[in-house]
Amino acid sequence: MELPVVAGVDGSEGGFRALDWAAGEAARRGLPLRIVHASVWEHYEGVRSGPAEDRPSEQVLAESLVAMAKDRARGPAAGVEVTTDIRPDEPVTALMEESADAALLVLGSREHGPLTGRFPGSVSLSVAARARCPVVVVRGREPETGARPGRVVLGVGDTAASGVTARFAFREARSRGCELVAVRAWRGPRHLAVPRPPSGGDRLRTYQRQADEYVDTALSAAGEDAGEVTVRRVVVRGTAHRTLLEAAAPADLLVVGARRAHGDFGPQLGQVDHAMLRDAPCPVAIVPERE
Repeated sequence: MELPVVAGVDGSEGGFRALDWAAGEAARRGLPLRIVHASVWEHYEGVRSGPAEDRPSEQVLAESLVAMAKDRARGPAAGVEVTTDIRPDEPVTALMEESADAALLVLGSREHGPLTGRFPGSVSLSVAARARCPVVVVRGREPETGARPGRVVLGVGDTAASGVTARFAFREARSRGCELVAVRAWRGPRHLAVPRPPSGGDRLRTYQRQADEYVDTALSAAGEDAGEVTVRRVVVRGTAHRTLLEAAAPADLLVVGARRAHGDFGPQLGQVDHAMLRDAPCPVAIVPERE
């Protein structure tokens, strides 16, 4: 059985934008679309039948939300099997369980704080840090239409598991018929940031060569997933944060590996992943990397 693309909806505008993206992705991949809303109403009211006026308001709202979401998905997901579910759980728990049987989990980005879109929602952060399947957080500008050439940007990591992320990025680029831009930033020690004797230049070339090797390793790991995708390499001296943001500015999707750290509250995303979910101008895919 084919695993579905799962869209988590919460009634927000960001959630509906994520639903539109997920519906298009399901159609492009030829996969079912599953729409999930997490609600805790059953914990307090239980399940009751009868006319709407006799049922808990939370249940009525949840059912109205998923019905609206299903109607909205019919446009971009024409011909796709669409199912819905209301999960009697809090969102992180429900979506984590959904990730175990999903090809892809798609979430919206709630916009908090005085600067629009500056801070990602806690649900998307928590799920991206723990999910068992790739998670796409839809944020940034509205999708563009027309004949603009597409682009998928791959942020190349420095682990052997980064091939998992590369394969995902290649599949996304191939399904869109667009180019893949493989990006790797490198930095030398601070004392080499100004002109140095030849030995300093030799060390800088070593760092650049190592960055090139990371890109080579990731791209070669893609194997047959590379298909006929056009690949462009960007290996530059600078910070990963700024380099990825610049490359992603005109992109359809930014793909990075989930470099997870364990904190006091369980797995947490690494600094680069967290920064991309906060600042990226386009949807961001966080791919679990397992060696």
